This record gives sequence, structure tokens and C-alpha cells, in this order.
Amino acid sequence: MTSALTTAAAGFGTGLSLIVAIGAQNAFVLRQGVRRDAVLAVVGICALSDTALIALGVGGVGAVVVAWPGALTAVGWIGGAFLLGYGALAARRVLRPAAAGLETEGEAATSRRRAVLTCLAMTWLNPHVYLDTVFLLGSVAADHGPLRWTFGLGAVLASVCWFAALGFGARLLSRFLARPTAWRVLDGLVAATMIVLGLTLIAGA
Repeated sequence: MTSALTTAAAGFGTGLSLIVAIGAQNAFVLRQGVRRDAVLAVVGICALSDTALIALGVGGVGAVVVAWPGALTAVGWIGGAFLLGYGALAARRVLRPAAAGLETEGEAATSRRRAVLTCLAMTWLNPHVYLDTVFLLGSVAADHGPLRWTFGLGAVLASVCWFAALGFGARLLSRFLARPTAWRVLDGLVAATMIVLGLTLIAGA
């Protein structure tokens, strides 16, 4: 039980580290939340899409490792390198922060249909989402062997919590996220998590 909880917590932390970043999808969810425009639909699309992609990553990468144990070494090195790269970029943002925080101004979606289509496009047409959820999370999950689905469940929970907080708590979070200092703190946590995970993957390869 303790091992399963630890693995789920690791999945939650890893998933949250990958999701919490200034990007078009997060900015869109925050804007919709501030304006209270199709929030439930947008949050649902983001969370369900992440669930499907995480399952694809955990199942796909995990299946390859089971069929070919030597793949774990390759996955460890490649996934570790990507994680270290992500960590380095986050650390660079800490040292060279943007002049402003997350912008919430801009044109709002004028209808629920437009909001849904925009959210789908930002989620499924973004190549980074496949790298994050399918490859990186799948790589780290594969390192947990039989508990990889528990790890994936933790990552899914992180996604649901983040998007729900971002959408439904937008009016409170918008003031916090508008401050560059807040993103420096978040980026610092992301950098530390990614670097530790990257080194762990490479060490275990």
C-alpha cells in the first residue's frame, strides 16, 4: 500500500510539473475562467484529453518495455535527456524571468462551440502535449514496472486538479499568476523536479 501511494504521489508530482507551465492552453483556460465562459466544457476537455494521452503513454511505452526489456535502457537515456532539457529551460526562466506574468486579456470565445473547438485545437494540435504526456510520462511510468498504471493515475489526478483549479479558481489565481515572481517560484519547482527525475532515469538506465 505504501509503495502504491508513493508511486501515485510520484505520478502526481511529475504530471503537475509538466502541466504547470506558461502556455497557450493554460492561458486559454485561465481567460475562460476569469470570464466564466464555458468553463466546465473547457476544463473537461483538457482533463479528459490528458487522461487519454497519459493512458496512451503509460500503456504504449510500458508495453514496449515488457516486450523488449532492452527498451528500458533507451527510454531511460532519451527520457532522462529530455527531462534534463526541460529542467534547464525552466531554470533559465528563473534566472531570466519574463517581464510580465500570464496574460489574461485578449479576445474571448464568443460561443460555447468556439470555446470547445479552440480548446481542442490547443490540446491536440500542440506537439508538446504528446512529448509531455505520451513520451515523458510514459518513460517515467515505465521505470515503475508493475506500478506504472498507479503512477499514471497520479498524473491524471494532477491534471484534473490543475485544470479545475485554473478554470474554476481563475478569479483568485489570476492575480497570483499575473505576477512574474509567482512564475519564478513555479519554474524553480519545475526545474528541480525535472532535473531530479532526469538524473534518476539516466542512473537507472
